[in-house]
Amino acid sequence: MTATPAPAVLFVCVHNAGRSQMAAGWLRHLSGGAVEVRSAGSMPAEHINPVAVDAMLEVGIDIRDEQPQVLTSEAVQASDVVVTMGCGDACPFYPGTRYEDWVLEDPAGQGIDAVRPIRDEIRERVVALLAELGVEPAGA
Repeated sequence: MTATPAPAVLFVCVHNAGRSQMAAGWLRHLSGGAVEVRSAGSMPAEHINPVAVDAMLEVGIDIRDEQPQVLTSEAVQASDVVVTMGCGDACPFYPGTRYEDWVLEDPAGQGIDAVRPIRDEIRERVVALLAELGVEPAGA
C-alpha cells in the first residue's frame, strides 16, 4: 500500500510579508507536518512584517526566520491549493489547481492591536482548510 502524498498549499499575497506568512505559520503548526506549506508574493518585500512576527510569537509560533519569496509558476503548479490574499491577477492560473481568495485586512503599517484579529481570523480559516483537506488539526 502506497502512502498518499501530503497535500501542498501555497499562500500568496503581494509582499509575502504579513498575511501569507502568518497563514503559512499557522498551517505548519496546526497540520503537524501533514501538509506541505509554501508562501510567496507577487512583489515580495525585503523582510517579514515585524508586527506579524510579534503577533505570531504571542501564540507560540515563530516565523522570524522566514523570508519573503517571489511567486513562481512552478510553486503554483506544485500546489494542490493556492490561497490568494489580495494579489489579484498577479497569481498565475492552472487548470486542476484549487484556488481560494481570502479577503483579509492587510497588516502592513498596522499596530499589534490591529494585527491580532487578522492573525486570529487567519487561524480560523486555516482550521477550516485543514478540515476540507481531511487533516485533523494538531494542537488546535
